[in-house]
Amino acid sequence: MSGHSKWSTIKHKKGKEDAKRGQIFSKLARAIIVAARTGGGNLEHNFTLETAIQKAKSYNMPNDTIERAIKKGTGELAGSAYEQIVYEGYGPAGVAVMVDVMTDNRNRTASDIRNIFGKSGGNLGTSGCVAWMFKKRGEILVNKDVEEEKLMSVVLEAGAEDINEEKDHWEILTAPSDLNKVVKALEENNILFSNAELTMLPENVVKLEKNEAKKVLRLMNMLEDHDDVQDVYANFDIPEDVLEELEQE
Repeated sequence: MSGHSKWSTIKHKKGKEDAKRGQIFSKLARAIIVAARTGGGNLEHNFTLETAIQKAKSYNMPNDTIERAIKKGTGELAGSAYEQIVYEGYGPAGVAVMVDVMTDNRNRTASDIRNIFGKSGGNLGTSGCVAWMFKKRGEILVNKDVEEEKLMSVVLEAGAEDINEEKDHWEILTAPSDLNKVVKALEENNILFSNAELTMLPENVVKLEKNEAKKVLRLMNMLEDHDDVQDVYANFDIPEDVLEELEQE
């Protein structure tokens, strides 16, 4: 499987740690605010909001925090005006990178993202320069202790497109519109999952050696740590043995 799934696991683990300190909640709240502002607060008629809430819940975001974010988006409570922007560029080893941000200051954020790329040996590109390499998909990470046959039966019937086996979890891929339907099927069958979100999957990948992988992961982490960055997508692949070696350093 591509390095994307490995990065999903790494950043989700990091996100869990950040959630303990409340750092991830502000980003999740921004996504809910923007979704509610754009499409309204009714989940039945706002797929983007439903997906943003599902992701927030996967990080154990409190319900009252979610409700406040929805009300800020619908105007029931005062809140900042955020706009969503996607930046594209290239990292070390020519890795294609997409950065999804929500900001209340476009100029500040653009400057910050450009500096991060530059410091990491990459460069910020123009709109559309790498987007064609990615496809939007729904992605769910399910605990590995679930029996494969049962999992396949549940998710395929609910509309999942593919299931990939990773070291310590199953990765379920769906069409964007089927993500929440598959999530609900998992919940109804008491199957635990650690993450569920819309993502951008690369159509092809760049395989990285250890030194390249270290540089790319540094770039990814620097981008993820920026307050305005919601998600980072890239088309790298890190062999399992290299990833294990880096995790031990």
